[in-house]
Amino acid sequence: MAATQIPVVVLESSNGRRTMPVLGFGTASNNLQPEVLIEAVLEAIKLGYRHFDTASLYGSEQSLGVAIAQALKLGLVASRDELFITSKLWSYDAHPDLVLPALKKSLQNLQLDYLDLYLIHWPISATPGKLSHYLEEKDQIPMDFKGVWAAMEEAQRLGLTKSIGISNFSTKKTENLLAFATIPPSVNQVEMSPFWQQKKLRDFCKANGIVVTAFSPLGAIGTSWGTNHVLESKVLNEIAEARGKTVAQVCIRWVYQVGATLAVKSYNKERLKQNVQVFDWELTEEDLEKINQIPQRKMMLREELVTATGPYKSLDELWDGEY
Repeated sequence: MAATQIPVVVLESSNGRRTMPVLGFGTASNNLQPEVLIEAVLEAIKLGYRHFDTASLYGSEQSLGVAIAQALKLGLVASRDELFITSKLWSYDAHPDLVLPALKKSLQNLQLDYLDLYLIHWPISATPGKLSHYLEEKDQIPMDFKGVWAAMEEAQRLGLTKSIGISNFSTKKTENLLAFATIPPSVNQVEMSPFWQQKKLRDFCKANGIVVTAFSPLGAIGTSWGTNHVLESKVLNEIAEARGKTVAQVCIRWVYQVGATLAVKSYNKERLKQNVQVFDWELTEEDLEKINQIPQRKMMLREELVTATGPYKSLDELWDGEY
């Protein structure tokens, strides 16, 4: 199969006119096997994927770095500039003086000189010095949003990353950030699928020149917090059957068609191939209307971030009503 040309979007506030492929390969995994990831990344590059999404938290930066080095050596891409690499700042490093060291550590792991996009992973900070997905109550502290964002802007000015952005920020938190940002975020990466469509946030981001990237567009099946509701949806299965597509292809096409971008995780060669075969057909108005009627339900609530002593005392404070 010839490599698919994946469409790109322009990132408004990056260094120069930067573009980002609308479909990225996600590397978050509960039980990551380095050799499996490396092989999948090489396969993905052969199929046309150019955008790879990682995070310090995922533990996948080093393996992705090895895969990129191998891809260059094998001539699968002519230069590093052909790739778009995203990583994220974890809460323990979300302090003004730790942003640059954390980014430099990610670059070292990835064997790269610069990132294309660096995101604040969650709108919460934690006591420095650990790296764990679970933030204990005693470690949770309010983020110094102004200070952390100023350090993110400095990282972009220094060329350590070409663009900066946020992740898991509600409409209100995004709006608050825009009030003081000198360089606005290029991207907000959030949970989004036909079951959690994020229309309010998408409209706000579009009006402010921020690209929305969907994570878990297929329901994050196989993760501790994921659901099979998406892939087993009667509505989505009927649309897929009528179009001669898979449910995953319908979900990916839907995200793209409503104007968002996405990161999808699969290490399966056949599914990697299917996931890029979504740009030469479209969902009808009727299909879109059916998807709009799906009852909405957020999957990733992160209840452990709601504590008596931490910055968020309720889910409402964490998500600002968007849950």
